[in-house]
Amino acid sequence: MQIKKTALATLSAMGFLTLTSCNAADSTPPAAPAGKIMAVVNGTIIPQAELNVLEQDRAAQGQPVDDKTAAALRNSLIDGEILAQQAEKTGLNKTSDFENHLALAKTQMLAQSYISYYVKTHPVTEAAMQAEYNRVKAMMGDKEYEVEHILVATPDEANKVIDKLNKKAKFEDLAKKESKDSSAANGGNLGWVAPANLVPEFSDAMVKLKKGEYTKQPVHTKFGWHVIKLVDIRPIKFPAYDQVKGQLRASLEQKEVQQLIAQLRASAKVE
Repeated sequence: MQIKKTALATLSAMGFLTLTSCNAADSTPPAAPAGKIMAVVNGTIIPQAELNVLEQDRAAQGQPVDDKTAAALRNSLIDGEILAQQAEKTGLNKTSDFENHLALAKTQMLAQSYISYYVKTHPVTEAAMQAEYNRVKAMMGDKEYEVEHILVATPDEANKVIDKLNKKAKFEDLAKKESKDSSAANGGNLGWVAPANLVPEFSDAMVKLKKGEYTKQPVHTKFGWHVIKLVDIRPIKFPAYDQVKGQLRASLEQKEVQQLIAQLRASAKVE
């Protein structure tokens, strides 16, 4: 069980290989696509542009594209074309299952293409990133806390823990024995945390403690009943703006896309 809040959410793109028909009995060669040819498989041309797309996708994900990788991608396209031709020979391209998968892939690719287009045509401004940085920095505050806790199911159990602590029982030993939280193995230690990253009831009780103190009354949250001990306090080390600028941009882009989807869905007729 975690009492720390977690941020959620990613967008993914789905690619598929274009299946091209091959008729060995047809003496007319297929028309060559515009641009450079990467390979010709049983008379079917694979344009260089398809390899370029795969390389661009990898580069966009931060994965380096060296000669070895480019060769592997080239081979994957050739293998895909060979398999696609075999699929067509067996008539798999005419099945309803294939058509459904093809339609789904098209929809997902178009959706991702529009998201990319929207993000590109609605760039996040420097002012917006700076404002978000200032907002998060203010929310996090200027202190962080090293804290331990013992999580139990009922207030009676929490009060029994407090009684044992009053009788000089060691907090870490009680946490290992009594706590239901995953931090029990560490003696209840949650490490260094900022109040903004904890549920309010927990953080409100935590910030009122002095170093070495524990709560004399059980603290109730949605996770159960806690006994909290404050180990230490230190000034928070907030990263510089330039260090997190990329993360801020990605976060704001994600929020804009979520708002876009919500607006489009609100105006769409869904039956």
